[in-house]
Amino acid sequence: MKDWIGVGEAYSASYAALCAGTFPAMRDTLGEPGGRRLLDVGAGDGRLAAAWSAEGWTVMACEPEATMRAASRRRHPVIETIDAALPELPFIDGAFDVVVANFVLNHVGTPRASAAELRRVSRGAVVATTWTLSPSWLWAEITAHAEVVAFAGARLPADQEFERTADGFGRMLREAGLVQVSVTEHEWTWNAAPDALWRSVEGGVAGAGALYAALGPEERRRFRAAFERVVDERSVDGVLPLEHRAAVAVSRSH
Repeated sequence: MKDWIGVGEAYSASYAALCAGTFPAMRDTLGEPGGRRLLDVGAGDGRLAAAWSAEGWTVMACEPEATMRAASRRRHPVIETIDAALPELPFIDGAFDVVVANFVLNHVGTPRASAAELRRVSRGAVVATTWTLSPSWLWAEITAHAEVVAFAGARLPADQEFERTADGFGRMLREAGLVQVSVTEHEWTWNAAPDALWRSVEGGVAGAGALYAALGPEERRRFRAAFERVVDERSVDGVLPLEHRAAVAVSRSH
């Protein structure tokens, strides 16, 4: 797990585009909006909330990190974004027709309690995602080339952890009390601009950003050289086509 404080702009310029790759699969689980209200929990820079709104949903977003909210309000001022976080949301039971949480339950300290809270505030579907093949594979390759010690974030206690597979994600949601849970895996390619990737590193985003922040000058030089090496090896027409995979879960009703 990692602290996301202060990374709103760097995230918005980099990984927000990657995380939006689940949107088509999430949208397909819900059908037409039909005037329904949707809550986007852990909305980050508001990119997905704006996408839901463009599809015709009435959208509210909540995001606990101040620089993420600021990025959302600058880029998507029509989206109402409030300061709220799992596992306790400031809404009455069944306040929304649909609640979504994209790459959120893999970052909270209490995934089951947080999943139950998503269910509490929805009177219809809950849609949530988690990585089954995250960006960490790329940074592990770069870290190995740089010969630096890999980032080891804080881990969940055994009673909170869940298996990071589609089946494991579904089991965790059922243990949290969600019913009629179905899980599919969604695969996509993120054509990442190298400059955006490097901005995420310097901006402290995710594990690679936390690792880089802790390195000394010589280690940083090696890390940058290793990054350039991998870019040279993997880039196609100026971008890195990076494969990713996520579990997309939907719970249909109480």
